[in-house]
Amino acid sequence: MTASKLPRIQKVESFIISIPRDTPYLGPLGPGEQINARGYLVRQGNRTIYPSTDMSVLVKITAEDGTVGWGETYGIVAPQAVTSIIDDVLGPVILGRDPSDPMVIQEDLYDLMRVRGFSGGYYGDAIAGVDIAVWDLYGKCVNLPVVKLLGGQRSTRIPAYISGLPGKTLDERLALARSFQARGFKAFKYAAAVSFDGIVEEMRALREGLGPDVELMVDLHWKFTAQEAIQLIDRLMPWRPCFVEAPCAPEDAEGQAQVGARVRVPLALGEEWHTLYEYRSRMERRSMSIVQPEMGHTGLSQFIQIGRMAQAFHMRVMPHASIGLGIFQAASLHAAAALPNCPMHEYQHSVFDRNLRFVRTRMRCADGHFELPEGPGLGIEPDDSVWQYLRPK
Repeated sequence: MTASKLPRIQKVESFIISIPRDTPYLGPLGPGEQINARGYLVRQGNRTIYPSTDMSVLVKITAEDGTVGWGETYGIVAPQAVTSIIDDVLGPVILGRDPSDPMVIQEDLYDLMRVRGFSGGYYGDAIAGVDIAVWDLYGKCVNLPVVKLLGGQRSTRIPAYISGLPGKTLDERLALARSFQARGFKAFKYAAAVSFDGIVEEMRALREGLGPDVELMVDLHWKFTAQEAIQLIDRLMPWRPCFVEAPCAPEDAEGQAQVGARVRVPLALGEEWHTLYEYRSRMERRSMSIVQPEMGHTGLSQFIQIGRMAQAFHMRVMPHASIGLGIFQAASLHAAAALPNCPMHEYQHSVFDRNLRFVRTRMRCADGHFELPEGPGLGIEPDDSVWQYLRPK
């Protein structure tokens, strides 16, 4: 079927999925932490709210001939805000559109509310989910994987780094890291928000316990002022961190630039940003050397543009990947495989592995690498079993 004769978009639907889990994301509850009546908890280490379940928003776009494209976006807190935007604003606008115009559609949806200040947040997340679904539909209509539509495929396997060591004690976290090391993983990142034994102590223990050849990273979860972060990173240097992530508040652009200029280790930023425009000013100031676009915030159209601009600034792309069913993870792998500057991809094992049973895909992570999905579009669809966790809007 030629692109000019593709079936038009006929229907757009959104769904909230909430999958129970025994241990909350990032690990067991810490001192002063509890799950509230709505199922949320606030991590005291970074004062950020998280769901106690794996909560996500799925987007289903159906074409005139019945072909279906699937998308996914962040819906981890107040997911009804995202679905309301999709159902009331974005979906009706794109009915009748040609799915071979995904970037044009994304730009048009962004334009709808840009003068009202809605360039990110729930609105940006809603656009991301729709955008991913349009790309999936486009790929299925032309019988090509999405990676081929993004400029070409550079790889079929992408190195993965372990993200998060959700053990209650430092000994448990080290044991978990060693178990992954035995399975072929060579890069590990721990979370400062739950580093109850001390951030420096945890890196020291991991380096001594895992040996000199692994890569170690730490996510500082926006905990520090610029000066505090610089001092802390200096203390981490004897254990040779591969990179340090999110040292100070996301709105502190001056502090980010200051840390980037002063530290002797690569700085990674960007999981919370939605668009090229948020990245550009930080790139121009050399605030980081690694960018971390999150597919659940950016969608494919913005993600690939961010990655290409990072290449122009000679920066690496190491995508962020957080709580989700797996559809925006698959989209992230397609985009990463099209980029020349993506040496590793985040592997949220505590979410990714357990939720594979709820999707139909050949996507896997084993022996230290992600294996890309196969087939037209994204190569992934929700399994019927996931609908038991459908949450009312």
